[in-house]
Amino acid sequence: MSNFRSTRVDRFPPIIKNLIIINVLVYLAQAIFDSQYQLTQLLTMRPIISGELTKALEHIEPNAYIPHFKPYQVFTHMFAHAPMPMIYHILFNMITLWMFGRVLENVWGSKKFLFYYLACGIGAAALHLGIQYLRCEQLLHAIQANDQVGVDKYAGALAGALGASGAIMGVMVAFAYLFPNTELYIMLIPVPVKAKWAILGLAAIDLFGGVSQIPGDNIAHFAHLGGALTGFIIVLIWNKTNRKTLY
Repeated sequence: MSNFRSTRVDRFPPIIKNLIIINVLVYLAQAIFDSQYQLTQLLTMRPIISGELTKALEHIEPNAYIPHFKPYQVFTHMFAHAPMPMIYHILFNMITLWMFGRVLENVWGSKKFLFYYLACGIGAAALHLGIQYLRCEQLLHAIQANDQVGVDKYAGALAGALGASGAIMGVMVAFAYLFPNTELYIMLIPVPVKAKWAILGLAAIDLFGGVSQIPGDNIAHFAHLGGALTGFIIVLIWNKTNRKTLY
């Protein structure tokens, strides 16, 4: 008698399903209540600003609103997205989460996947906050030196971050690590690309975007890299002594 039992692959495993539901509900709440409660402002992760920079900014614009970091934003930013009409932000993130995340949840199980997803989101927040803090300090030095070019260059350090992209980048890294030779079809590229090269390419683009600081670029590149790095470290540790789980 055979002991073999087939396992059904769940197209919408519970964690993926609930993550998508939560993100969509938060997005709808933003659309409905933003004008009344400034919900997006509350959920967005703000940079850590020193007291010295706060004083300098208040001196420049005494009545300007200077948002400050709150610890809860490390979690809330993962479930909020750019408000209407920029629906492509949440749409792209949720499709990507479903495409890659459902595979990982089926392989790992729900508890392990949820831990991984949240850890990548926190890792994304940590690197982003660290880089933004350094840039805020550079902004302070530019203000103190009356360097308008420097002020313009580092003004973006005060911008907030929101979206599931950092955690999802970690999900994509795990997929590429576990299934490196899976062929993916990417928009505008006429031939399939193996997962390992596609994700490395995305990471390289984020590294270039984060370092170059192109004017008008509102993507939190280092949050993506933080999620990717956290995810890579976790799957490396999990598979260090269990190479049979690599596919």
